[in-house]
Amino acid sequence: MTTLQNTAGAASAAPSRSLWGLGWQRLKRNKVGFISMWIVAIYLLIAVGGWLNLVGKSWTDEVGVPYAPPSWITESADDALPPEPAAKTAAAPIIELSRAEDPIGKALTEAEKHVGEYADHTPQRLEKLPFGGDLQGRDVIQKTLKGTSTSLFVGVFGAVFSLLIGCVLGAVSGYFGGKTDDFLNWFYSVFTSVPDMLLLLSFAAVSGRGITTIITVMALTSWTGTYRLVRAEYLKLKGREYVQAADAIGAGSGRKMFIHILPNISHLLLVQFSLLTVALIKYEAILSFLGFGVGVREVSLGSMLAEAPTELIQGYWWQMLAVTIAMSILVTAFSLLVDALRDALDPRAAAK
Repeated sequence: MTTLQNTAGAASAAPSRSLWGLGWQRLKRNKVGFISMWIVAIYLLIAVGGWLNLVGKSWTDEVGVPYAPPSWITESADDALPPEPAAKTAAAPIIELSRAEDPIGKALTEAEKHVGEYADHTPQRLEKLPFGGDLQGRDVIQKTLKGTSTSLFVGVFGAVFSLLIGCVLGAVSGYFGGKTDDFLNWFYSVFTSVPDMLLLLSFAAVSGRGITTIITVMALTSWTGTYRLVRAEYLKLKGREYVQAADAIGAGSGRKMFIHILPNISHLLLVQFSLLTVALIKYEAILSFLGFGVGVREVSLGSMLAEAPTELIQGYWWQMLAVTIAMSILVTAFSLLVDALRDALDPRAAAK
């Protein structure tokens, strides 16, 4: 009897962990997911630095010669050979004019008086840059940092607004049911009947270019998956005991929907947010590549990819390489983190 009481006392004294606490412990045990989380965190810091104009702020500076090669590329043997002498051609006769006969001679004489009066402030352009330059001589590293910041800005905020729209509509549809559910299901079916990319291109063509426009377009066209998920969860949870208890103490519909039910599906919304962010980063790259993305005075990973085909034809591959590396690491880390979060926040795993 005493042993049973001690066991019961020890069990009751053990701290109870929430779903988030257990999920964090499982995420730390998943090495791939944990490393991916830190990689995503570094990218988010780069994005914040770009929004505050602390990272990539000098991406517009033309610091190098056009298509300056990366500094770690050595010249080949063919490049080191001296140029072949040009073939001699018959020189055209040169007509000498005196300064008095020259129609602009008087103006040249006046201008020569001011030669050297003002210092030449033309900056010296570099022949090579750490990771190369583009057509205007802008540093590819600076462009990649700023482009990553812009793409993440579009992906994160587009996912937030998309999640907000889908969550509100799904909660209203699943909780109230009836004619409200029928109308919202019809509205959802209209959006899903048209391909996502076609909707994106249609909205983008009408609204024009720009970061604000592209975020709005993505939010208005990518909420359907969140709506379907949230509606199904509200249909399942609205009859649970804690919702009935809240109804018994006089809680209103809004309080039951967003105070009692919503926290119980927050782990699903976190995973959905990660999925949407990855998808919208890809969509932004596609739209910018097609000319419907960010403005001409802005840069993103998609707009840099749009410049790559012309450069590759001429043999300038370093900008394409930088964008590919930056985008591949970002999307891969986000995808692995989504898988790790889905496993860590699974309630069935928490019950084990």
